[in-house]
Order: sequence, then C-alpha cells, then structure tokens
Amino acid sequence: MIRHIDKEQYTVSHDSQVMVRGDGQIVSEVVSSQAEMLTQYGGVFPKMAEEGHAKAIDKVVSEAILQAGVKESSLSAIAVTIGPGLSLCLRVGVRKARSLAKLYQLPWIGVHHMEAHAMVARLMDRQLEFPFLVLLVSGGHNLLLLAQKVGDYIQLGTTLDDAIGEAYDKTARELGLDLARGGGPAVEELALEGNPKAVNFSIPMRNIRDCNFSFAGLKTQVKLAIASKAITTELVPIKDADAEDRQLRADIAASFQRVAVLHLEDRCARAIEWAQSMSPIKALVVSGGVASNKVVRQRLGELAEKHGLRLSCPPPRLCTDNGVMIAWTGVEHFKLGRSQPPPPYDEPEDVHLDLRPRWQLGEIYTEGQRHTRSSKTASVHPSLTAEMRMHSSS
Repeated sequence: MIRHIDKEQYTVSHDSQVMVRGDGQIVSEVVSSQAEMLTQYGGVFPKMAEEGHAKAIDKVVSEAILQAGVKESSLSAIAVTIGPGLSLCLRVGVRKARSLAKLYQLPWIGVHHMEAHAMVARLMDRQLEFPFLVLLVSGGHNLLLLAQKVGDYIQLGTTLDDAIGEAYDKTARELGLDLARGGGPAVEELALEGNPKAVNFSIPMRNIRDCNFSFAGLKTQVKLAIASKAITTELVPIKDADAEDRQLRADIAASFQRVAVLHLEDRCARAIEWAQSMSPIKALVVSGGVASNKVVRQRLGELAEKHGLRLSCPPPRLCTDNGVMIAWTGVEHFKLGRSQPPPPYDEPEDVHLDLRPRWQLGEIYTEGQRHTRSSKTASVHPSLTAEMRMHSSS
C-alpha cells in the first residue's frame, strides 16, 4: 500500500490514492477495488492480490495527483504502509513509494497499518486528544490499546486465534450469503430478520479475566448449529432459500452477532478499567472494518457512556482499509519530524525493502500477557512503540 503526502499533506495507495492536506481536508481520492476478485474466489490469494495491486498502482497514483491539481514539486514527503500485511502486496506499494521518493528526492515515512486505523479517528474528530483507549476490529486483527501519543501504545489485549472480522466472513460463507459487499455487512443485514436469542451460543472466555479475544470457538458453534438444522447452504444460496430456511439462517446470524458483540463488550469493559488505572482517558475509539457495524457502535457507545467516556468512530467508509488513514498517519509523524531520507539516485532495483508482515504496534501490558497467536509468530522487528522510544532517547 502506498500513500503520498504533500506540504499540504497528500496521499496515495495501491487500492486508493488520496490527497489529504495538513489541515485534514481530503483533496482527492481514486479507488481501485479488488472486491470482485474476493467475491469470485471467496477470499484473498496473495499472488493474485499482488498482481492486482501492481496492475492498478501506477494508474491510481497518476489519477489522484491529476485530480488534486498538484505538481510533484509541491510534494513534501511520501508515506507508505510497510506492515503488517501480506509481504507480496506490501512490496508493490513500498517499491512504488521508494521510486517516487527517489525520483523527486522526497523523504518517506513507513506507516503501521493498525496505527493508521487508530489515527484516522483524530482526523475526523478534532476534539480527540491523547490519551484514549482504542479498540481495533478488522478481518485480521482485534487489538485493545491505550494510545498515549503518536507512536506510543500499550497493548492491553489482542487476538488469541481468529479476529471478529474473520468470524463474520466465515459465518457469512457458512450461511450462504452474498459476499459482494463483504461478509460483515451481509451477516449484519440478515441478522435484522432474526431472533438474537434463538440459538444459545456461549460467550467466549467469559471466565478468563483479561482483555484478549477468541472467536474460533464461536465460528465452530455456528458451523455446528447450521449442521444441526440441516441447512444446505452450499447448495442453496440465501437468495434461493424458502421462508423457513431463510428464518433459520437469520436466527443464526442474529444469535452469532449478539454473542460476538457481547465478547467485545466484556473485553472493552475490562480494558477501560485497566486504562483508567494508568491514564485519565476521556474517549473510546473504535476503528477497523467491523467498526462500521451499527450494532457494534450502539453497544460500545452505551458501554463508553456507562464509564463516562465519549465514543469516537470514523465514518463507515474510513473504518475499512483506505488511503486517507495512511495519509493522515503520515502527516502525524511528519509533523513530529519522523521520516526517512530520500533513497539515493543510484539505489539498485533489487535493494532490500523494509517489509514487516508481522509487526507489533504497542508494548504488552503485563496483566494482559498470554501465549497468543501473535506471540507464536512474533516478528523479528521491535514494536513500533519500542522503536519510537529508542529514537526519542537517542
């Protein structure tokens, strides 16, 4: 993913090129989506995704710059996602970013994808000040963080196995739903027709007093419920289901959503207590693709209010992956003087690229430390927070 910043802070990405000024105004946005491919093949295939990014990136960069009406001479820096994510796809963006930075001799900024989900809330909510609590909920990640300042986070909880977005997607596929708009929206829409207490799914980790997440068991419960009701979702998509079959699926969708959100509430309630014991937080930020879910927003808004906090969520279109969030995170770091010098003119094409497919965002809070999936596949890189602290002390 590549993002661009200009003196008035502009940005570009492999799937969306966005120009954002330093004052937060979004000047232009060009999007190239792979949604059709994801629907056709039922998920992400790294090599195909890489090829799609490589094919689209030059066009979206050029179109966004043209749409914004800026000249290359007015650009002041380039920001690019370096992790976490699929290394094949990260490589496409980083190569493009470095080639532009070399061509125009611009500094560049390596952005942490998950920090960008948190920072976009500050773009849209100018009253949001540090410190605040962040819940990041997406297809691949669940994170609870105490955000102390730009680049400085304490990780209170993370994903033990499957993230909530992954559980929504899997449930959508098991129920035979149309994935054109994504599994999350499909389940949310069908759940409106169902009884959320029709199926007695158990709430994950109710007796474990930490802030970590687990959705693998709930996914299994959904699969067993579908099998027990003899719903043939592989043969009969939802659009062809009869009234009784559709109602059964709607009840499962509603029951799944109710329990999934209750799990989020449980972990957030404890995280609020932990965060308030360390810092005078005034807001709960919820971001990431699942944050566009209306039930998630409503229930977490009620939880925040109960604890005297304000809920801050980006608009739905900025909850899912987008160029704006990377642009703004680049702006935040650039304003603090955090950037890399331009690549040299004689840099070889096969230069080693700093890609971080697995990259921890914050330092782990001792009370919340467990043997998680992320610890089993830990990156060789220090967390973003540790890096920032090292640089500030040197």
